[in-house]
Amino acid sequence: MSAPNLVVVGSVAYDSIETNARAEKDVLGGSATYFSLASQVLAPTGVVAVVGNDFKPEHKHLLAHRGIDLAGLVTEAGETFRWGGKYDDELKDRETLFTLLNVFADFSPKLPESYKSAPYIFLANIDPDLQLDVLKQCTAPKFVALDTMNFWIQGKPDSLLQLLPRIDAIFINDTEAFELTGQRNLLLAARWIHQHGTPIAVIKKGEHGAVIIAKDDVMVVPAFLLTDVADPTGAGDSFAGGMVGALARLDDTSPDSLRTAAAVGTIAASFCVQEFGPGRLANLDLATMQTRLREFWSRIRIPGTVL
Repeated sequence: MSAPNLVVVGSVAYDSIETNARAEKDVLGGSATYFSLASQVLAPTGVVAVVGNDFKPEHKHLLAHRGIDLAGLVTEAGETFRWGGKYDDELKDRETLFTLLNVFADFSPKLPESYKSAPYIFLANIDPDLQLDVLKQCTAPKFVALDTMNFWIQGKPDSLLQLLPRIDAIFINDTEAFELTGQRNLLLAARWIHQHGTPIAVIKKGEHGAVIIAKDDVMVVPAFLLTDVADPTGAGDSFAGGMVGALARLDDTSPDSLRTAAAVGTIAASFCVQEFGPGRLANLDLATMQTRLREFWSRIRIPGTVL
């Protein structure tokens, strides 16, 4: 297997998920899992993560069978990271029931030699000090993006501020954007992010899609509407995987490519939510993704009539 040109550093986990229609334990999950299953459809992807010795061989086989490079997946003595959540009847809000870090508590990501020169890097939602350490291991990345959350915004703001000038894009939801920047307006929040060194703000709005703001370019990307949503877990990571995977495939981050990549991200997320866990992503191919992308473009086409 050739060296990946896209590397994701994050978690591989087991989730326990409850909805009003179904409940399952030990569903394959984690940010790196969802991201890589989406991105691998588009670009060769390597994963840096840690699992316990309870990680099931069939799950490792699933990831490898999808062509994901697992040279950076480390197995440590102990149990794999576990998370449990319960969704409301409308699948919009969820309650975290438990978080057991297990071997993930001591995760210290080390890039294999073949990953250090990867041009595209995605730092999933982990401690920003670890994200900084990963960047120090990279030799010459062309595009670096990261995800974060309110826990790190509140707990390690100084580390996040150190990261912002070193990355090209940040993926956060609108609430996190407001908390990080102190602004209550998406444009002003994005401007604050730009002023602190990150040129692209990708602001996720869940079922309402995303807003991508790069300098003077404002791109609003709606979600792909569905009637059959089964499980929203991993939708944000799948969106990121689709978007960054598309950028790596295009090998371009111009405004036009960002628009295309954001649309691919929303398409990846739409497949993710249609089945429990990552099952639909694990069977997704490029032709199927392209078909839905064409439908997406046809849905949002707006005539340019001037009143």
